[in-house]
Amino acid sequence: LMTKNSSEISANLQRTETNLQAAKDLLEKKYFDIAAARAYYSAFYAASALLLSQDIDTNKHSGVIALVHQHFVKTGKLDKEQGKNLNWLFEIRGVGDYGVSVHVASGEAHLAVQVAEKFLESVKKILG
Repeated sequence: LMTKNSSEISANLQRTETNLQAAKDLLEKKYFDIAAARAYYSAFYAASALLLSQDIDTNKHSGVIALVHQHFVKTGKLDKEQGKNLNWLFEIRGVGDYGVSVHVASGEAHLAVQVAEKFLESVKKILG
């Protein structure tokens, strides 16, 4: 996929992989809050790469999610499940980053990593 944003797309995909690996390492250490947050960021960078492939540039989290729904989920390029997954990862990241007395459970953190991996696979299929 060659666009004027190719290098930025590659950089975002690299960040996706790095954050996904970090999330897995954090799971092993039982840092579930931070692992869930990293899983979200992994999906966030993948979503950003997707938007850049359409020459849409935004760095606001809410903006990225809304734009992915508008340009990829509603148009059927990305299935609805992946749209829901991105929303869920954003929610769980809120708990992981900002939950004072609330924490991400082990099962949720593990699920977050799996969901982020699936999201990345879907993005890679679209990007080709």
